[in-house]
Amino acid sequence: MSTINQADFFAIQRVVEDWAVFRDAGMFDQLAALFHDDGRMMTTWSQVSGQEFAALTRRGWGNGILVNHAMSGCHIDIAGDRAVAQTKVTIAQRAAIDGIWCDAFCDGRFYDLFERRDGAWKIVLRHPIYERDRMTTASPGPAPVLDAELLASFPEGYRHLAYLQTKLGLTVKRDMPGLMGPEVEALYAQGRAWLEGGDA
Repeated sequence: MSTINQADFFAIQRVVEDWAVFRDAGMFDQLAALFHDDGRMMTTWSQVSGQEFAALTRRGWGNGILVNHAMSGCHIDIAGDRAVAQTKVTIAQRAAIDGIWCDAFCDGRFYDLFERRDGAWKIVLRHPIYERDRMTTASPGPAPVLDAELLASFPEGYRHLAYLQTKLGLTVKRDMPGLMGPEVEALYAQGRAWLEGGDA
């Protein structure tokens, strides 16, 4: 890998940080523009193009489905016009379960494949890694009784988030990468291949 150019690093970091601001603030046209035309966004509830993701998020926003992303440390590997960025993130989503408002929090990372085209760094693939999650009630008081069988049917790293999203009527993908396991190892291998000129 070549020595990291600071200008490239900060250009990629800017896209990483803008994604969270635009996504959570409802700036959907700006969100879509962070992806290349063939860029893809993978989540528990959708695996679509960046433009489709922005459109689906706009629709969810209109229906009161709000999600927040708190992002912190970012590590970036750059090889020529390609890069892989890993960024710590906490995803927070609120919804009512059996009439009780609950918050699901999921800690993990965004694993991003970037490419510079026509001088602009944009996302080719954004894939979350779900490491650990939890659920709390939004206010003091009784908690809902969760369906233990349904909860256990989701991967450990995002089972509470998946439970809440399922209660919202979303179909949740059940093999997203976690902290360890074949799914995340396959994603790491994809990132290494990307930096060496492979496909996204």
